[in-house]
Amino acid sequence: MGKIAVDVVLLPAEKMMLRVIEANRELVQKYGPEIVLNTQDCLPHISLAMGCIETGSLSSIENILKDIASKTFLPQLMVTRVDISTSFSGETISAFEIEKLQELVTLHEQIMERLESRMTNDATADMLVNPQEVGICSLQWIRDYRTKSSFEHFFPHITIGYGCYEASDLPPRFSASHLALCRLGNHCTCRKVLASIEL
Repeated sequence: MGKIAVDVVLLPAEKMMLRVIEANRELVQKYGPEIVLNTQDCLPHISLAMGCIETGSLSSIENILKDIASKTFLPQLMVTRVDISTSFSGETISAFEIEKLQELVTLHEQIMERLESRMTNDATADMLVNPQEVGICSLQWIRDYRTKSSFEHFFPHITIGYGCYEASDLPPRFSASHLALCRLGNHCTCRKVLASIEL
């Protein structure tokens, strides 16, 4: 058995998924194809827990996520603004910031706590899809997730892509359709759905 790098995520409903992909296309045209989102193997998502797991623990993790999902009710989510930040390597990244609802925070914390014994943060390139493409920034993000991006540092968002996205208007409220476990690729993109639970 080996380890793989994964992300437990919320997948937005189709209309929002397509809205994010449309915004991503604008960035790709202006700034290049570092991240090209789609509905197949590079999915728009809201990260809830990121780390590395043994492949043999996939079924037990899926069962935990099913149990959590069965007890979860999420209201519609709202984009509050476009967040412009800088990556570890100094590149500009745009994201839709999501309102930090208590229900969302609780879901994040439950997943982090229940997967703590099954998830580590010792990411190496071979744990990700297409390891030859993986940059140090992607590995650093996974390694630092528990200490810098979770609990009090939890920042719900949907990454749009590299570059500065100028929104004429923000997306309307939307639903999260699935809680999913995804295999990570470069730039911490969701490249393969390993488990998906409808909400």
